[in-house]
Amino acid sequence: MGTLDVAEVTGLLRAWSQGDQSAMEKLAPLVDRELRRIARRHMARQRAGHVLQTTALVNEAYVRLIDAAKAEWRDRAHFFAVCAKIMRRILVDLERANRAAKRGEGLALLPLDELLVVAPERNPDLVALDDAMLSLARIDPRKCDVVEMRFFGGLSVEETAEVLRVSPETVKRDWRLAKVWLLRELCGSAPDDA
Repeated sequence: MGTLDVAEVTGLLRAWSQGDQSAMEKLAPLVDRELRRIARRHMARQRAGHVLQTTALVNEAYVRLIDAAKAEWRDRAHFFAVCAKIMRRILVDLERANRAAKRGEGLALLPLDELLVVAPERNPDLVALDDAMLSLARIDPRKCDVVEMRFFGGLSVEETAEVLRVSPETVKRDWRLAKVWLLRELCGSAPDDA
């Protein structure tokens, strides 16, 4: 995110939040590169032959962002965290629709420990992960936000801390505990070293 003009992006986000529709038009070219990076990160975890491509995911995210124009954007890190969440929702919704159409045939589960540590490029069970994330959000919303930003959004510890307005140490602790909790939900056990 270092190549972005932080002040310009933040100013445009605030203007957009206050109803200036032209701000979104000015904002789009400034954030497009980072949105594509986030989308590529999401798409790298999808099964081969996935129906969406990176550009389509970014475009769908833009559509949903326009629908959410009344959001109160604090800064660029908050904006990108929300974009990462929107992209995850798009992919989960698509996966749920595919499962409904196929009645779940041939879909393999992938434990979160493999997803986060061993093989981040493999296809996760997005629906199971989403269900676990929803459960975590009910129990501890901040830990869910940390997973959302770190894993799905690719934000650094420092960027996540900035968005959540907590210390980097809190983010590290929440990240570690959230991974253990999600592993228990998805696999029934947690790794010894988590």
